Amino acid sequence: MQSLHELYRIGVGPSSSHSMGPEAAAKKLLCLYPDAEFKITLCGSLALTGKGHGTDTVLNRVLGDKVTVIFDTDTTDLPHPNTMFVSVYQGGNEIAKHTVLSVGGGKICFVGEEIASVPEIYSLNSFEEIKAYVKANDMRLCDYVFETEPDMKEYLYTVWEQMKSSLKEGLDAGSGELPGGLKVLRKAGYLWHGKHIGETPEIAENRKICAYAYAVAEQNASGGVVVTAPTCGACGVLPAVLYYMKRDKKYTDGQIVNALATAGIIGNLIKTNASISGAECGCQAEIGSACSMAAAGLAELYEMDIEQIEYAAEIAMEHHLGLTCDPVAGLVQIPCIERNAVAAMRAINAVNIANFLTYTRKVSLDTIIRTMYETGRDMSNRYRETSEGGLAKNYKSS
Repeated sequence: MQSLHELYRIGVGPSSSHSMGPEAAAKKLLCLYPDAEFKITLCGSLALTGKGHGTDTVLNRVLGDKVTVIFDTDTTDLPHPNTMFVSVYQGGNEIAKHTVLSVGGGKICFVGEEIASVPEIYSLNSFEEIKAYVKANDMRLCDYVFETEPDMKEYLYTVWEQMKSSLKEGLDAGSGELPGGLKVLRKAGYLWHGKHIGETPEIAENRKICAYAYAVAEQNASGGVVVTAPTCGACGVLPAVLYYMKRDKKYTDGQIVNALATAGIIGNLIKTNASISGAECGCQAEIGSACSMAAAGLAELYEMDIEQIEYAAEIAMEHHLGLTCDPVAGLVQIPCIERNAVAAMRAINAVNIANFLTYTRKVSLDTIIRTMYETGRDMSNRYRETSEGGLAKNYKSS
């Protein structure tokens, strides 16, 4: 598996695969060919929802008048649902061609080129292998991360500071409309400042957690800076759960960093053995993965054992199986923002179940990750971030 630097990326929303990935590709192209001009053809999900996600805006911002962006919704024989075909010109002559894949979480691959090579840091690639190792060495999952990547603790403090910043900015942003034309109002403030009639302490806790998730997701939807956890579209789940534990339950930043490391292992396993791309496997790969990461991180805070952490992460993913990615108008707003709040609550519920029932379970985390990937690959293309089916289709006629 690759470094957690590749999983937790800090960047501008609204989409890790449709804005952060293309931005990284454009910067790399500019570095390789500083005096050239480019024709970039967006295909697959990038073509179908690129306008809503601002893909062309990002490319134009980085490359300026050096780029021509084409949306090709007809080509279907693609190496990945998020494919960019790049032609490089100098003096009117084509000097190079590249096929670039935006594979999720802001990561890009230049097909067949060393430019895409990222070193494998972790030698263990399944939860069973990792579990056996940490048990044999009497360590926790977070210890395994810090042993493998000694500099990761410092980076995760940076990640945590950005998560808190995104969340606080979202809470303070008021109630204006999010950009994009759907006239979606920011709701984090309503949840944060509101109070349910006859509100009990438990209901108040739920309201706060939802407010935190909405706050981060709304920052992402407005083009704010967020952390991919594991993607921009699912960036509110993990910070909502961890910030609640920090602010309301008084856990320390050091404990939160340990939780981020544990959550990162889960996200990395999903990314390595399945996918975190909504265009490849539906929203189960984004929100489902985020929920699984949040459940594992919360279980780490509670110092639950390795079996309980695994079960919490497995429950969280299992009950997102089949979740479609059908963003209305290609925007990361409906149903994406609300899903962040629902998944944050589900992560907490998964930990509660795991606390009692771990040793009665039948399904491993590795099995559910493999199942998610197979489910996503079997899913109709209409439900994989194309906005051609589901809520995205029916909303237009409602």
